[in-house]
Amino acid sequence: MKKILSGLAGLSVLAASAAYALPEPGGIDMQPAASALAEEVHFFHNGILMPVMTVISLLVLALLLWVMVRYNSKANPVAQKFSHNTLVEIIWTGIPILILLIIALPSFELLYKEGVTPDGKQVVTRGDGQTVDFVFANDFPDSRMVKRADHLQVLIDTGAERRTLKNRKDFKVEGWGERDLVVSLNEPAPAGSSVILRGGRSTQNVSGCPMSKRFIDACEKEVVLAPTMTLKVSGYQWGWTYSYPDFGDFEYSSNMLPEDQTTPELYRFAVDNRVVIPVGESIRVTTTARDVIHSWALPNFALKIDAVPGRFNETWFRAEKEGVYYGQCSEICGIRHSFMPIAVEVVSRPKFEAWVDSQRALAGLDPMFIDDNVKLAQAGASAAAE
Repeated sequence: MKKILSGLAGLSVLAASAAYALPEPGGIDMQPAASALAEEVHFFHNGILMPVMTVISLLVLALLLWVMVRYNSKANPVAQKFSHNTLVEIIWTGIPILILLIIALPSFELLYKEGVTPDGKQVVTRGDGQTVDFVFANDFPDSRMVKRADHLQVLIDTGAERRTLKNRKDFKVEGWGERDLVVSLNEPAPAGSSVILRGGRSTQNVSGCPMSKRFIDACEKEVVLAPTMTLKVSGYQWGWTYSYPDFGDFEYSSNMLPEDQTTPELYRFAVDNRVVIPVGESIRVTTTARDVIHSWALPNFALKIDAVPGRFNETWFRAEKEGVYYGQCSEICGIRHSFMPIAVEVVSRPKFEAWVDSQRALAGLDPMFIDDNVKLAQAGASAAAE
C-alpha cells in the first residue's frame, strides 16, 4: 500500500503540467526551441543554411535556363570549341570554398557547445548595503580559467527583481586569469539582496535573442553553469530505462502507452513513465544500450545522441520552459523502432524534489528533500502505528 500511495503522490506532483510540444501535421518548420542552444541551432539553419541553399539553387536554376535558351541548337547552330577557361575555374573553385567557410565556422562553434559539457560555477553572497568587493575563486584548469569579461557575469537579486550588471559601467574586475578575481561594485548591493557571481568559459546567447542581433553577434552572452544532475539513459528493444545516480538507487522503464490509454494526438508519443527534470538547470545525459544501437532524440532541445551497447556517450541540455516535450528513437533498431517514444517533463525545482522523494519512497529509500519537520512527523506516525 505504501508503494501505491507513493506512486499516486508522484503523479499528483506532476498533474499540473499540461503544456506539451508536438510536431505539427504537415509542418515544414522545426519544432519550437525550448533551450538557448536549440535557438542557436535554429538560427544556424534558418539564418545561414537556408539563405545559402536558396541562393545556390536559384543561381544554378538561372544558369540552366540561360544555357538552355542561349546555347540551344536553334540559337547557336555552330557550337563553341574551347577546352577550359582559367578565370571561370578559379571562380567556381574559390566561391564554394568561401561558402564552405561561411557554413563551417558557426557549425564548429555549435558542435563544440553541444559536445563539451559546461563547467561554469556561481558564487552567491549576501549583500549588506556596505560591501562593494567580492571574490570569485578562479579555480578552473589553466585552459578553462576566467580571463576576460564575457567569462564572468555579475547579478543582483533582491527577491523581487534580478538584474545583470554591466562590466565597467556597474563594476570592475581585477586579476583576470589569476586564481582569485576581485569584483568591485560601483555601488554597494542592497541589504538582504544576493550578489551572484557566475564564471566559466562555457557561454551562450541568452534565450530569446532576436535574429537581427544574432546576425551581427550582438546578443547578450550568459555563462552556462555545470550540470546539477546526471540522467542515465539505457535503450532496449523497445523502450528506455532511466536512472538518477545523484538522487539514489532507483530506476524505472518508460514504454509507449497503448492506443486505448491515450488520446489520438498523443498516440505514439505518450509513455507510461516520463523523464522529469528541473527547469533552468544544466542536465548531463549519459546514454548506453542493452542490445542494439538506439538514439535518444529531443527536437525541442536540438538534442540527438546515440545509445551504443558497451559504451557510454555523453551530452547535456538545459530546458528554459516548463512543459512536456516529446521525441523518439532516431536510430532504426528493429521492427518496433517507431514505437520507442521519449517524453520529458520539465517542472519547477520544488516539484522535481517532490517527485524525487516519491520515487525514493517507491524504492524503499528515505526522502532526500522533504522538510525536517515533516520527517519527524512521519517518524512519529510510523512509531505510533507500530
